[in-house]
Amino acid sequence: MATDFYELLGVSKEASDADIKKAFYKKARELHPDVNKAPDAEERFKELNQAYDVLSDSNKRAQYDRFGTVDGPGGFGGAGYQYVDLNDLFGSGFGMGDLFSQFFGGAAAGRTAVRKEGRDMGVGLRLTLEEIAVGVKKEIVYDRLAPCETCDGKGVGEGGSFVECVSCEGRGRIVSVQRTFLGDMQTQTTCPDCGGTGKTIENPCPECEGQGRLPDRQHLTIEVPHGIRDGQQLRLQHHGEAGIHGAAAGDLIVTIRIDSHDRFQRDGDNLHTRVEVSIAQAALGATISVKGIMPDENIEVNIPPGCQNDQTVRVRSKGMSIFKKESRGDLFAHVTVVVPRKLTKRQQELLEELATDFGEEFSGKKTVSQRLKDALT
Repeated sequence: MATDFYELLGVSKEASDADIKKAFYKKARELHPDVNKAPDAEERFKELNQAYDVLSDSNKRAQYDRFGTVDGPGGFGGAGYQYVDLNDLFGSGFGMGDLFSQFFGGAAAGRTAVRKEGRDMGVGLRLTLEEIAVGVKKEIVYDRLAPCETCDGKGVGEGGSFVECVSCEGRGRIVSVQRTFLGDMQTQTTCPDCGGTGKTIENPCPECEGQGRLPDRQHLTIEVPHGIRDGQQLRLQHHGEAGIHGAAAGDLIVTIRIDSHDRFQRDGDNLHTRVEVSIAQAALGATISVKGIMPDENIEVNIPPGCQNDQTVRVRSKGMSIFKKESRGDLFAHVTVVVPRKLTKRQQELLEELATDFGEEFSGKKTVSQRLKDALT
């Protein structure tokens, strides 16, 4: 990272979290592409977001101060949740430009009515198969427009109030008449001063400039039920983007992603695993122990006599937990018959005797006793 993040925000390395947040708000208002028409405004705005993302997080900031980067070993991402890039945080096609367009009242605000209700937001959460089997509580960290604490989300400063918009006289729209050769044409546009609400704030909150919300990092603990599927979503009401002037907040949609497992493969509510048995166990039958998906669980798999390579043995009710139920699916053990690569002298003699008894031909050096037996018979 060639850019100095402290220099980019205009703060010192000893700056407090509050100083960093305040500097970010100020710079964001200056550099947002909706208000700054410089050719490099968008690129500079992205760099600003990156700087704030690092310096507003204590773990990232500590690593940045030490190594000058947050990449590589020991970098961000091991805190028990999946970090979601700001451009992905608000769902497909919605990024930081959209967030700050609403927040700062960008160029589009004069043409369309301002959305008062908060948008839904989405994050991804990666979990292990063991966590899914029993259910788990996880903390997620995400950035959103949260209610301004200074004005309690109302947008009104001390002694302030909502008044009728002077520009549109409370109608929320401005009517204009244009003379053409076909006659007078009347058009209506959303009032740019009140955003179509018909109200403006007299003495707005100085912290949020009358929006009633500010960008903030949220820490939220959620409970993931057992048996949930990969790609399934949890909807957390009112934890999404805060609304303007105390309007309803959107929801936070958490998409579950399950990591691959080194021993189990999930198939709905069932689990598949592979077990190894010797040629003797496959021929004679055996009971082997397999470590299950539940904590400290050992499962007995009964290998039937004459079991063939790649045969499947089913163990009922030892698979995956079923979503919102107390029951479990089944475990399917796929058998691999392992042939020994090296044999002792005695083992070789026994196998040769067995092969002879079966009337099977085999290659390899015979023992003296076997050659004598062959000569006598």
